[in-house]
Amino acid sequence: MIKYTSKINKIRTFALSLVFIGIIIMYAGLFFKTSFVVMSIFMVIGFIATIASAGVYFWIGMISTQAVQVVCPNCGKVTKVLGRVDACMSCNQPLTMDKGLEGEEFDEKYNSKRQMRKENR
Repeated sequence: MIKYTSKINKIRTFALSLVFIGIIIMYAGLFFKTSFVVMSIFMVIGFIATIASAGVYFWIGMISTQAVQVVCPNCGKVTKVLGRVDACMSCNQPLTMDKGLEGEEFDEKYNSKRQMRKENR
């Protein structure tokens, strides 16, 4: 069984990993206390990764406000759908907003612009 996850949760997980990666990079810089330049480079790179995570969180927050809210038919909770196909944020049930895709096998390729052009031919 393939486990699907919602796009919003994937991006939030990426942003959270950026925070931890940034902290680990900064911590690694402490091993180079004898070389101020190397330690500073590690600290700056780690800081940039941590700030980038804040940017990603802001970006997904803005996208999340524009997402369509639907009630999941499986768990009955309100979830957000981005694109043509997505998964429920609670139970990972595949969802679609496109009536033409109902009954089709769930595939995230349906969200790509290439796939849309192929279907319109």
